[in-house]
Amino acid sequence: MAQKKLQRFGEIKAFANVLEYPTDMKGKWNIFFRNENPIVLELACGKGEYTTGLAQLYPQKNFIGVDVKGNRLWAGARFALQNGLNNVAFLRTQIDKINHYFSANEVDEIWITFPDPQLRISKAKKRLTHPKFLRLYQQIVTPGAKIHLKTDSPDLYEFTKLVIRLYGLQVIADIGDVYKMEKLTEELAIKTHYEKLDIAKSNCIFYLSFCLPERLPENDEELKKILSEKYPAK
Repeated sequence: MAQKKLQRFGEIKAFANVLEYPTDMKGKWNIFFRNENPIVLELACGKGEYTTGLAQLYPQKNFIGVDVKGNRLWAGARFALQNGLNNVAFLRTQIDKINHYFSANEVDEIWITFPDPQLRISKAKKRLTHPKFLRLYQQIVTPGAKIHLKTDSPDLYEFTKLVIRLYGLQVIADIGDVYKMEKLTEELAIKTHYEKLDIAKSNCIFYLSFCLPERLPENDEELKKILSEKYPAK
């Protein structure tokens, strides 16, 4: 297994659609894609099933999967190359540095698919829907950009709903069980490797879509207080 990982790390260095910690991409993604099409990010993309799946649904948009695990990116990058998906790229970096790679208004939409829910309350700030991250997204998205969360974690789902209420975010969709929808959309029908594993053992997939206000209120202390009251230290 270790040898296979090393092999994949070596291979992605030769993939034209993978950029590892680039230093000069901010504001230049239109040059990379050779067009002015809207840019959509998949954060914590893993093997890139959503990046490539959405790219096939929307060839008029550009999709960038972001993850720090090169071994995971290899699968999505190879699939994109083999299937001629020229509107796909992968960026290897940490999510908390996302504003280092994109300029203001450069991103039109963000998908967060089955991220680590960071269940320990002491790690709440590492959740990708925590205000700490939402403020980073605000620095790179266009006004009114949609943020999508798809997760099997009821804890992350409820936490995100709390953030939405507390920070006055505009809800576009709130689905408590995706596969009980009368008509499943093509976007939500895409399945990731981690969705199939059902790591949370919830037997339920949650989905939220929301927009960020121009500026988030400074309610972080109130959020911290609510969480500490709901999950007191033992």
